Amino acid sequence: YVALLGALCGGLRVPDRGYPLLVALAWVATEFARSTTPYGGFPWGRLAFGVVDSPFARVAALAGAPGVGFVVALCGGYLALGALALVDRLRTRGSLDRRRTTPRPVARVQGVLIPVALLPMGAAAATVLLPLLIPLPTQGPAARVVAIQGDVPTAGLDFNAQRRAVLDNHARVTAQAAAQLRQRGERTPDLVLWPENASDIDPLRNPDAAEVIRRAVAEIAAPTVVGAVLAEPVGYVTNAALLYEPGVADPTQRYDKRHPVPFAEYIPQRSFWRMFSDKVDLVGKDFVGGTQVGVLQVPRAGGDPPIRAGMNICFEVAYDDLVRDGVTHGANLIVVQTNNATFGRTHESVQQLAISRLRAIEHGRSVVHISNVGVSSLITPDGATHGWTPLFEPAILSTDLPLRSEATLATRLGDLPALLASAAIGALVVRGALVGLRGRHRRMK
Repeated sequence: YVALLGALCGGLRVPDRGYPLLVALAWVATEFARSTTPYGGFPWGRLAFGVVDSPFARVAALAGAPGVGFVVALCGGYLALGALALVDRLRTRGSLDRRRTTPRPVARVQGVLIPVALLPMGAAAATVLLPLLIPLPTQGPAARVVAIQGDVPTAGLDFNAQRRAVLDNHARVTAQAAAQLRQRGERTPDLVLWPENASDIDPLRNPDAAEVIRRAVAEIAAPTVVGAVLAEPVGYVTNAALLYEPGVADPTQRYDKRHPVPFAEYIPQRSFWRMFSDKVDLVGKDFVGGTQVGVLQVPRAGGDPPIRAGMNICFEVAYDDLVRDGVTHGANLIVVQTNNATFGRTHESVQQLAISRLRAIEHGRSVVHISNVGVSSLITPDGATHGWTPLFEPAILSTDLPLRSEATLATRLGDLPALLASAAIGALVVRGALVGLRGRHRRMK
């Protein structure tokens, strides 16, 4: 995809002053392709996810991650254009024989040095400053949310060899959270979140694991969403989020991860890829994907409207459509359950948290980002974090988060910005091909 981006930017012909726009469109189009193909694509590492602390991030409320990527690439293009213009003009001014010097079209601005450099630089500055005018409302009825980071005994790929210890960790930290709330005289939380893989022992089939969870839910006295691995359907496994309510033995609602990770949670075309490496069989059982959008209706005490939690498990948060589906189906809170234990102390967990922060801005929703080992955080709709847990330490996060139901422009537009950019690049490719054919036809004559 990087090679495709280079081919598009180098092969398509536009006026020099139009190159920043070409680069921005090509960047969005190639990111869209990489995010969707093959096997559902891999959107990690998109330009938008790296600028969440900049003014650019506000564009997400209007045009989502594609819009942010477009503006960042456009800014970079204008900066490059200005630098080239300045270099060309300085070279021209320093030449002894000005008649032999032909500045590039990009630098030909009536021989005036300042406008040559400052016009594109000013355009770049505008791409940075104008997003500051985009409002990011955060008002909404508050819900008290508690997130439990239980930690795991061992980092790395073998962390789940101690499945019971992981489950016990999360139950113990939940009991600690309940004790802290009582000591402080704080009210019962509206929702408690455990992370992905909090119970790799199937609580629907293992009575002991189910009892551990029930006791923890009774202790905290609040609806609790538990990340669990279920031994179903026969011969496969499912990555699920189960909603437990106090006084109810079994989960009342569930969400099954819709997009299992290819080559990690399942092996596509296993027999084909085995010809290249038998490592594919390290994934002994394939995870199957769910088919339903995950919006859990969490009842609240006192007659308050329910929390409608839009569920996302692990790297699903990187997919525009999966996160957006929950919001368009009524979610007033976004939940991201994740397991970062396999990545150790790399930057993966911080990168994923940045994605969750951008999603908060994009959809105008609070986000609960809860990991089994960190980093975890509670995020308001402006992308601000409230609490930031360390890696590989038990931790409790608790705060009031605003629940919002208004749809941002980005939510309403969906994939349209990326599709328009792709269509524009496609049109330029077709135009270039037609021009080439006409030129070849004329030469043949």
